[in-house]
Amino acid sequence: MSLVDQHRDETLTRSQRDWLRVREHLQRHRYELGQAAADLYPEATRVAGTPLLSRAEWLPAEPLPLDAIDLTFDPDAPTRGLRSYDPATLGVRPERADGSRYATYSAAMADLAAPTVFENRPTYRLLGAELNAPRGRMSFGRGGYFDGIDVGEAAAHEYAATRLSGTGADLRATIPDPTDTSRRLTNLAISTLTIRHDRSSDAAQFLLHWRDPAKVGHAGGLYQVLPVGIFQPSGEQPGHERNDFSLWRCLVREFAEELLGEKEPDGGPIDYEQWPFAVQLSDAKRCGGVRAYCLGIGVDPLTFATDLLSVVVFDAKVFDAAFGDLVEANAEGEIVSGREADRIPGISFAETQVAHMLSEQPMQAAGAAVLALAWQHRQVLLAP
Repeated sequence: MSLVDQHRDETLTRSQRDWLRVREHLQRHRYELGQAAADLYPEATRVAGTPLLSRAEWLPAEPLPLDAIDLTFDPDAPTRGLRSYDPATLGVRPERADGSRYATYSAAMADLAAPTVFENRPTYRLLGAELNAPRGRMSFGRGGYFDGIDVGEAAAHEYAATRLSGTGADLRATIPDPTDTSRRLTNLAISTLTIRHDRSSDAAQFLLHWRDPAKVGHAGGLYQVLPVGIFQPSGEQPGHERNDFSLWRCLVREFAEELLGEKEPDGGPIDYEQWPFAVQLSDAKRCGGVRAYCLGIGVDPLTFATDLLSVVVFDAKVFDAAFGDLVEANAEGEIVSGREADRIPGISFAETQVAHMLSEQPMQAAGAAVLALAWQHRQVLLAP
């Protein structure tokens, strides 16, 4: 059923119907639109031959251990760049029956095409990063999830409309360099390639995720690595913001949620020293049974979604102990585990399988980039 048909019992304005048609086109053709949007930035650095955009200081020459990145947080950092209600977004905010326009793109989505997961939760807003040194550094301020929807997803909608009818691109024109975090409020997702590595046989497998467009507000219908999650506190209550300000802690929560279907602990700030799953993974990491790396940062040319590209390599025994109850689906889509004849979960981390995903399947730009980079750096990532 089309998005317009879902509202057949309601009175929609022509503007709302046009908006829904463009939104549906965007959802159905994200992959092709993303490939084409990359050509709008011919001077930009492209990551590993994928459409993902980056800059020199965001790309380490070798896998950078996650623990080698120093984070700083300034809760009072001024907000700079394009805002949700900027006049440049006017063209992607449809008119209601009373003649008024939705205040933001996310408000239109919430009313006309809300996915299952759609909350304006607090985030850590990326201010800057330098990862091409032995120790990396990243700085953050306060942000909100809808910051990315109201500018990035809105720009994707505008681009889809441009391809359909040749309309202008006022919003995208205000952001000539999508990697410039001073021009827009920039949320950071952590896109993680999860690898199970059997040291005895040197065999490795990786997991993929198919993102259900009915459940997510971004990148629906595409394959992606997993887990993937916005870098954000686990709650809005006082104490969460500082307690969760850790790339590793964010990853632990996403592993529990996306691979095991667990909900985050309720109540106050999470006690990571007492949460059994967090203790299990962190102990394995200290002993070398889990290795976590950063391969860079990149920006999706269609949606401006900005991702930290990470790889977490699990020794086979550690993976099997932690994820014996690996789910087949989660709140955002289906896990493509590709279980083999011996019931080992995962797609073989081999040249033919990697090439197949990169060249023949519709992968989200960040997922394609981290998979391609991981293959380039496989000797480091899978070192004995």
